[in-house]
Amino acid sequence: MSLWASFKNPEFFYVAILCLVTVLSYLKYTNKGKNPKGLMDAYDLVGPLKAQKVGIVLGLMQQINKIIFILGIIFVIIALARPQSKNELTSQSSEGIHIMMVLDISDSMLIEDMKPINRLESAKLRIKEFIEKRYNDYIGLVVFSGQSYTRIPLTLDYKLLLESLALVETSERLRKGTAIGMALANAVTRLEKVKGESKVVVLLTDGENNVGAIDPNTALEIAKQKDIRIYTVGIGKDGMAQLPIYRKFPNGMTQKFYRPMHSTVNEPLLKKMADDTGGKYFRATQSGKLSQVFAEIDRLEKVDVEIKKITQVHEHYQFWAFYGLVLLFLSQFINFIFIWRSL
Repeated sequence: MSLWASFKNPEFFYVAILCLVTVLSYLKYTNKGKNPKGLMDAYDLVGPLKAQKVGIVLGLMQQINKIIFILGIIFVIIALARPQSKNELTSQSSEGIHIMMVLDISDSMLIEDMKPINRLESAKLRIKEFIEKRYNDYIGLVVFSGQSYTRIPLTLDYKLLLESLALVETSERLRKGTAIGMALANAVTRLEKVKGESKVVVLLTDGENNVGAIDPNTALEIAKQKDIRIYTVGIGKDGMAQLPIYRKFPNGMTQKFYRPMHSTVNEPLLKKMADDTGGKYFRATQSGKLSQVFAEIDRLEKVDVEIKKITQVHEHYQFWAFYGLVLLFLSQFINFIFIWRSL
């Protein structure tokens, strides 16, 4: 930032031109044809040669004094023009949205029909991009296969959330299957405990509900009662697919092979969840499409951000006024010395 960004009273610079012309004319007139009295005294006392040296010194002092006087005038004029610098402080505030991401981690999410690797990694990548675009929103993460658990509760710590998301993978410890009802109920339970008008579930799955103690329609009714919007995303293509299987051998080596399986998304259920809660259903069969899905959700779930601008003004005239007066007093003191020697 420069020393000043603007002047409060710039009109003083027009006065400065007139003042400087007047001062320069006065100085030229008052010194025209005059020799310092000190020079005449020196001529009488020490002779022509030394008097010439003294005269040079005195003449130089007079010229320096003129410069000091002019600088003093300039500094005072700058002070009168009121140099200022301004800082604009911007603050943003919004109520924020509470969002629970619900991610299917059943074995079928390992099917390699979406980039960069498979359905799961594609979903994780798009969730990551979605989180990085949010501001002031509480976001949590629920994962599920045949069972469901909360991996990260609602938080503003996006760094922690993204670190946990990166480590998400299918697990042999969880029950096999796709428990959509259990996962939705888990997310709804997390959201109903928080205050706020905007509560959202984003549910991603590539299958249909086939296990779990809670029916999806039961969880849906609870979500409706709590005014929770549900965005559902069906991932992958329907039909026969190749599921990668990894076999480990005693020597530590791993062999990868594929097992055919039938993959189906329960679109009627996902559409019902979205329609009944004011959300939206999306189908993503490719990574690019999934990226568009999250861009659309990001657009739909934006809140109004209140922006306040506060301008801080800093005055800098004190510096110029102080040193301007010092220079003027110094100039007058030098003049006094010349006058005193002339007496």
